[in-house]
Amino acid sequence: MDILTEALASMRTAHPASVRTEGRAPWGLRLPPVVGAVFHVVLYGTCWLVPADRSAGGEPVPLSPGDVVFLRDGRGHVLADRPDTPAVDAEACRVDRGSPIGTVLLGGDGARTSLLCGSYHLDQGRPHPMVRQLPALIHLPTRHGRHPELAAAVQLLGAELENPRIGSAGIVPALIDSLLLYILRAWFEDQPAATAAGWAAAIRDTGVAPALAAIHEAPATPWTVESLADRAGLSRAAFARRFTSLVGEPPMAYLTRWRMTTAARLLRESEAPLTAVATQAGYGSEYAFAKAFKREFGQAPGGYRREARAA
Repeated sequence: MDILTEALASMRTAHPASVRTEGRAPWGLRLPPVVGAVFHVVLYGTCWLVPADRSAGGEPVPLSPGDVVFLRDGRGHVLADRPDTPAVDAEACRVDRGSPIGTVLLGGDGARTSLLCGSYHLDQGRPHPMVRQLPALIHLPTRHGRHPELAAAVQLLGAELENPRIGSAGIVPALIDSLLLYILRAWFEDQPAATAAGWAAAIRDTGVAPALAAIHEAPATPWTVESLADRAGLSRAAFARRFTSLVGEPPMAYLTRWRMTTAARLLRESEAPLTAVATQAGYGSEYAFAKAFKREFGQAPGGYRREARAA
C-alpha cells in the first residue's frame, strides 16, 4: 500500500489549478492566500519568492531554472524579478487562454522568466498528519543531477508548455497532477535516515511502516495494538511507543482517523449507501458509524455528503 498516495488522495477535493506566468523585468506578481497548497516551477530564467509578511522573519528565496517550490498551506507571497520590485495583484492580470493552461504576461522588456504556477486543492480543515508535518515552504532545486525524476517531470512540462502540440491539453494536466507526488517524494527522500523524524522516519521504519500499510490497505479489519505489533515484529509496548513517537498519535487513534478519512472520501466521491460506507470504514452498524462520524466531523454522514456535493 502506497501511504503517500493514499494520504494525498484523502485530502484532494478538486483538480489542480494552474497557469503559466511569463514575466519580463521589471515584474512582480502578488499572489493571495488560497485554500490548499501552492507550487511554482521555474521553467526559464530566475526570480525571487518573497513572503507576504516580511516582518514574521521570512526571507526572500532566490529561484533558478528547474527549481520547484511548494507552500504547504497556500500562504500569500510575491514572485518578482527582484525582491524590491513593486508587485501587481494576480486578480488584476489578464490570462491569455491560447495555451493548454493559459498564460499571464506582465512586466517590461528586460530579462525573461517563465514559470508554471498553481495550487492543489487540499482539505486544510482535516489535513493528514503526513502533510501537516511538512515545512511551510519546500524548495527543491533540480539542477546538477538532483531529484532526477522530478527534474524529468519539470523538463516534460516545460517542453509541452513551450511548444504545445497535439495531445498537450491532456498531457499537461496529467503531469501537473503527478507533480505533487514527485515533489513530496523528493522531499521525503532528501531527509537523512540518521536524523529523519516524524513521518519522514515512519514511512521507512521497519516496524512502523508495515503497520501503517496494513491500516491503509484494510481499515475495516478489526485491528488491535497486538495484531499491528505482530505485523511490525515488535512487542505490544515497544510497538506502541515507536508508533506514537513517529506518527504523533497512538496506533488506535490513527486507525480511527484513517477510518473516518476513508468514510469521508467515500461520501464525497461515491454513491455508496451509508451501510456500505460504514462497513468499509470498519463499523458493524450504520448507527455506530454515524455516531463516530458525527463526533469527528461535527455533522451526520448524510449532511456531510450533501454539503460536499453542493461545494
